Amino acid sequence: MVWSASAWPLIILKSSFACKSHAGGEGERERERESNVINTFDEVAENPNFTFIGNTSVGTFITPDAKKADLEIADLLPHYDAILLSYGAHEDRLLGVPNEQSLKGVMAARSFVGFYNGLPLEQALDVDLSQTETAVVIGQGNVALDVARILLTPLDELKKTDLTEKMVKILEKSRVKHVHVIGRRGPLEVAFTSKELREMLQLPNTTFHMDKGLLASEMARAGKALDRPRKRLMGLLEKGIKESKPDQPKSWTLQFLRSPLGFQGSTDGQLKAIELGINRLEGEDGRRNAVATGEKVTQECGLAFRSIGYKSVGIQGVPFDERKGIVPNQDGKVIDADQNIVPGMYASGWLKRGPIGVIASTMVDAYQTADTIVADWNGNQPMLNGSEQKQGHKPVLEHLHSKGHKTVSYKDWKKIEQKEFDHGAKAGKPREKFLTVEEMLKVLD
Repeated sequence: MVWSASAWPLIILKSSFACKSHAGGEGERERERESNVINTFDEVAENPNFTFIGNTSVGTFITPDAKKADLEIADLLPHYDAILLSYGAHEDRLLGVPNEQSLKGVMAARSFVGFYNGLPLEQALDVDLSQTETAVVIGQGNVALDVARILLTPLDELKKTDLTEKMVKILEKSRVKHVHVIGRRGPLEVAFTSKELREMLQLPNTTFHMDKGLLASEMARAGKALDRPRKRLMGLLEKGIKESKPDQPKSWTLQFLRSPLGFQGSTDGQLKAIELGINRLEGEDGRRNAVATGEKVTQECGLAFRSIGYKSVGIQGVPFDERKGIVPNQDGKVIDADQNIVPGMYASGWLKRGPIGVIASTMVDAYQTADTIVADWNGNQPMLNGSEQKQGHKPVLEHLHSKGHKTVSYKDWKKIEQKEFDHGAKAGKPREKFLTVEEMLKVLD
């Protein structure tokens, strides 16, 4: 987001178009929050002082294979008083183990979620669920459970959602029946929340497995030190173990104290198994670390999804802390390598504090940064350098159009969105998403 006194604010998306609703996401509660965010965005877009520029990338990433952006930060500086950086965490974290990026069937959970949600950038992902009955997910957060839920939810239920038709056809051929969700620490350290766990425990015709003894011993050790949300979560796990029906056609398992050591493949390059190191926990409550015991086990599988977190990537013209993976800042005010505040430049969300939290916590953070911007403006603090009569979005649009770049207004986006709703209605679902930018732009011809 960028701000000028004459035209406030301008939104420029790092991705191609506005966000889309989806099946899966990060749980039903998170989907409700997402819907509220979209509705709020619609309300903001009605403000006459608001300008939206879509189909426009801003800031070339500082990576070896980065594609040049449509706009650089330097292109914006002369025309605005402030820039708010809020482009999130662009990449997923790697495990750093053998064959992680060379075998068919091993992929990032983030890419898989983007694929089944219809994100154009992920549609080249090779997704084949017909080769195996067993999948593993490395990581125990909400996204890990999302992946497991998509793999195990009855197809008739998924057809009623806005899951893409492309993904529905892939699921029609799926042989996946068993999903192992693997974490390096214990049940007290899981990152998923009660709502998402409850949805998993309610999957029809699906047995839930986990080490009942480990859960009991960890809860006994923690005793009264557990806070209320964690107690509720552990209670759900206990209930899940007790009420799970055996011998169901599908199953999902929480495996603890396991760290990936490497992936094993067949001669044709297909994943066949994952080697896991067995851990033990050391340290005090809240700071318990997984320590390798030296023991190993092998888990057969034909699919593996990496879900161990995300990281932000720096863009040209903006300070970036490679070690922390954030834009360095003080309460949202961007600071340079010498710890000096960069006037008129701000950060919010995961880019500001790291990839932790969901929509609700990110909104609170956004409000804090917004308050800082307003306070600086009202307090006559230094803002971006540039011409005294800053014109905001008009010269930016002129610059883009002079290069032959096609921009998308918010009115244009709503036309695209409505066409998706129309296509979905014909298929008896909320929407049918376009899978390429070219398809979206054709709506505007």
